[in-house]
Amino acid sequence: MTITLLEQLNWRYATKKMDPSKKVPQEKVDTIIEAIRMTPTSSGTQPFELLVVTNPDKLAQIQTAAGDQAQITEGSHLLVFAAWDTYTADRIDAVTNLNVEARGDLPMLNAYYENLKNNYLPRDTETNFAHAARQAYIALGVALVAAAEQEVDSTPMEGFDPAKVDEILGLTERGLRSVILLPLGYRDAGSDWLAPMKKVRKSADTLVTHIN
Repeated sequence: MTITLLEQLNWRYATKKMDPSKKVPQEKVDTIIEAIRMTPTSSGTQPFELLVVTNPDKLAQIQTAAGDQAQITEGSHLLVFAAWDTYTADRIDAVTNLNVEARGDLPMLNAYYENLKNNYLPRDTETNFAHAARQAYIALGVALVAAAEQEVDSTPMEGFDPAKVDEILGLTERGLRSVILLPLGYRDAGSDWLAPMKKVRKSADTLVTHIN
């Protein structure tokens, strides 16, 4: 019997207690990572990187920087979404070159990304970082759906000190800033207070307005 997407989304929840004895198979992690790689982003820039953390010492340090949230060390893998700290000519040129390599040296491609540089490079760093971070959040959404499709539990986390995580993972020197954490693992349903609770969402009538 095929499980539908909506059934998978109803199954998933922000797992509060994970079973540290259960590891997510690498092929499932690879599928989630590939879904993140395939995420659509503004102008195809993909202005973020994904760090997959399994090192116990690093995980313990990140847990401390995240208010001791247990899923970080009890989970199997920790995904860290780190956005570009800003847009640069080199970064946009790399995107241009990737497009040219795949699609050919089309004048419209070069013109498009030159225009992107003209628009992005004069902006202040925080504006550019905020834009890049929003692209990482698109990838987070895809990751949540991909994890559910793989029947892997996940918990998106904003409750952490980004500066400390950046230091732990050496992100600043790479021109990156951490924006969201996503532990992956398997729920310990018997110990998770949230597991038996009914999913709560606004009704469609409350959430959606149709303009015909």
